[in-house]
Amino acid sequence: MGSAVNIALPTIGKEFGMNAVLLGWVPAAYMLAAAIFLVPIGRIADIWGRKRIFLAGIAVYLAASVLCALSVSGAMLIGFRIIEGIGGAMIFGTGVAILTTVFPPAERGKALGINVSGVYLGLSMGPVLGGFLTQYLGWRSVYWFNVPLCLFIIAGIVWKMKGEWTGAGGEKMDIAGAMIYGAALFATMFGLSKLPGAGGIVLIIAGIAAIVLFAFWETRADFPLIDINLFKNNRVYAFSNIAALINYSATSAVSFLLSLYLQFIKNLSPQNAGLILIAQPLVMTAFSPLAGRLSDRIEPRIVSSLGMAICTLGLAALAMLRTGTPFGFVLACLLFMGLGFACFSSPNTNAVMSSVDKRFYGVASGTLGTMRLVGQMMSMGFAMLVFSLVIGRVEITPPYYQQFMSSFRILFGIFAALCFAGIFASLSRGTVHQNAPENDTEKTRVQ
Repeated sequence: MGSAVNIALPTIGKEFGMNAVLLGWVPAAYMLAAAIFLVPIGRIADIWGRKRIFLAGIAVYLAASVLCALSVSGAMLIGFRIIEGIGGAMIFGTGVAILTTVFPPAERGKALGINVSGVYLGLSMGPVLGGFLTQYLGWRSVYWFNVPLCLFIIAGIVWKMKGEWTGAGGEKMDIAGAMIYGAALFATMFGLSKLPGAGGIVLIIAGIAAIVLFAFWETRADFPLIDINLFKNNRVYAFSNIAALINYSATSAVSFLLSLYLQFIKNLSPQNAGLILIAQPLVMTAFSPLAGRLSDRIEPRIVSSLGMAICTLGLAALAMLRTGTPFGFVLACLLFMGLGFACFSSPNTNAVMSSVDKRFYGVASGTLGTMRLVGQMMSMGFAMLVFSLVIGRVEITPPYYQQFMSSFRILFGIFAALCFAGIFASLSRGTVHQNAPENDTEKTRVQ
């Protein structure tokens, strides 16, 4: 859905008359909602059952997709994308936790690598299917396409996934902490979209204050939403999450920006733009299982740091794009970045999940997912901020193409510098294989 919607964005913008900044909220609204709910839902899943929440998430996602397809305005679409984001949080806050529960440490990297490969296979299909559907059936068909897929997944869960998995059964939910956490993320992320205005600065300051309050609250809660000691005393967990935040902040807006570049500047159809954008996730699909298996044998920080370095070079190359740049150069950059991201993602996930006890799997999965989504939101926030400063709140039309290209180069320069800094965060984590919790091999399965 993420890559398919990015391809459909220019068509959506034309139908609803949305400016560049408002158009950015179509993907950003989903990411904001998912980021706010991921950790609380991960905690709920640890207490009440991960499969139960996973199944409910698919149902919510199904309903939201139908509502998105029926939208008659840009504001309505953005609103329904928020509901879709909540469903996405229910899925992503539980899936990795279930996998980590049922696979022992020696096989975990391989399993997570296959999972990441599945995600990237979806990303690979997204631009092609999204481009085809948008071009021949309209952008709404992208959302209608979700309906049979979700029904198929629901049937598969009921038929094949027997039993239930919990890690913190009988514990209580920290509702107050969840509310403070959600408010902190909302203020910070929404504030990013309002920069450089005074309102944006005030919201970000309020968000940071709420984060401090949340940390203070969690140290005194009987059943905290997030055990702060995981960050204070677990170097692998802390720096792996920081590395994920930086990596996604630097790379997530790539498909959004290149989709606009290929369709506006290069005048490609949605379908042809999708065929070029498919290059990056295809490489991710091919190499993620290999990187995951490698992280079972070699320290994940080494493999992940190499991936971050490759991404840095790819982003620096994209910063050199011009209106006359050959398509082959764009394709080569995407292939290179796909390799880098494959080397980073599954080893980093392996490092996070292998560094905590099984009772924290849902929260760890949710926290890592939050790092991804907050990073994606920050990436889109950077894009919307630079668009506001350089282009203004106008539709991207030929008179503004020069300003768009200036924004494009500025953003990729920022992303390359950010990713370069992330290499050092990735290298700073400790070892995983010698410190994995001994009871990770236990399967917490309740028939």
